[in-house]
Amino acid sequence: VKVVGMFRLNITEDGKIVGDSGWKKNQVTNLGFNQYLVSALGSIAGSKYVSHVALGTGGAPAASDTSLAGEQSVRASVTAATSSASKTVRFTATFDSAVSFVTASKNISNIGLFNTSTAAGGTLFAGNTFTSSAVATNQNVNATYDIVFS
Repeated sequence: VKVVGMFRLNITEDGKIVGDSGWKKNQVTNLGFNQYLVSALGSIAGSKYVSHVALGTGGAPAASDTSLAGEQSVRASVTAATSSASKTVRFTATFDSAVSFVTASKNISNIGLFNTSTAAGGTLFAGNTFTSSAVATNQNVNATYDIVFS
């Protein structure tokens, strides 16, 4: 069984897409495999599940990373969806300008999936980098993140 992930970000302003990362592959971390997949399948104490997405200004996480470089101070809650015939779980989240996820224009360049809403807390399951994109305080960022088992 292989685990492959991919994500896509859209930056929107006034309901129109003004930036699109395109689909990018992810990096599952060592603790992502251990705590989110192996431990969860075995119902082992301390197993984790994805509940939030974080954005940051840093680079791609290494397999040994537990946090996201340059993480911003607000994480977005995910909605998870799959179908009974699917081998994919899709996480979606919105970083809403109304909750001031950025307080000044910033360049964002990485994304990560976490098990807690606390910025700089929890354990990074997976993430990666994308072409740095400027996001303003009046813009939203919509994230779609798929984890596929094949």
